[in-house]
Amino acid sequence: MIRSLLTCVASVALLACSSTALLAEEKPVPLFNGKDLTGWEGRADLWSVEDGQIVGRTTKENPLKKNSFLIYTAQEPSDFELTLQYKIENTNSGIQYRSKVIDKKEFVVGGYQADIDFTNRFAGILYEERGRGILAQRGQSVTLKEDGKKSVKKFGDGTEIGNGIHPGQWNDYRIVAKGNHLQHFINGKMTAEVFDEQADKAATSGVIAFQLHVGAPMVVRFKNIVLHSAK
Repeated sequence: MIRSLLTCVASVALLACSSTALLAEEKPVPLFNGKDLTGWEGRADLWSVEDGQIVGRTTKENPLKKNSFLIYTAQEPSDFELTLQYKIENTNSGIQYRSKVIDKKEFVVGGYQADIDFTNRFAGILYEERGRGILAQRGQSVTLKEDGKKSVKKFGDGTEIGNGIHPGQWNDYRIVAKGNHLQHFINGKMTAEVFDEQADKAATSGVIAFQLHVGAPMVVRFKNIVLHSAK
């Protein structure tokens, strides 16, 4: 009788533990429905949906006076993995994360940025828009100390890593943000890494957004945008 009772208790505990584990597993969340910009906000003259893609476009006739962003407004994630595909046809763009909206009317955003660059000079770096500037170049693992000083380690050659990035074609981007540890990956290879220990500057949560950059006319495309729980 006692043995049966203990077996029952153990079974219940195991079931409860399994249920808790299942609840803890969050399903990936698509951030784009492939049809319209539900959940996103930006200038209607700059952003549209074409062929299941989010498309940002500037023109020579209507140049930007400042960088403009398409902002995901449904949530402001903290720890996560973000995966998507992008294609850029000119100049520069980027993916903002853990960022803050500086001007809601003009769709201006500042914060961490996973850079996208048609010239392939900056693609994959970690840049802080309207903040500390370049935090990590391609091939660098950077620790930002509490006083703002950098400790830089090199994990790869920036040019060689860049050879695996293809301007004008579709590329896979993965951004991992867990605690103060930030990582960028393009086409399966890590491009930059930061440990942000500067408490008065580091961001723990914020918006996701896509950038259109001042300068020459440009087109950038995004698709298959999915938010995953941090592993």
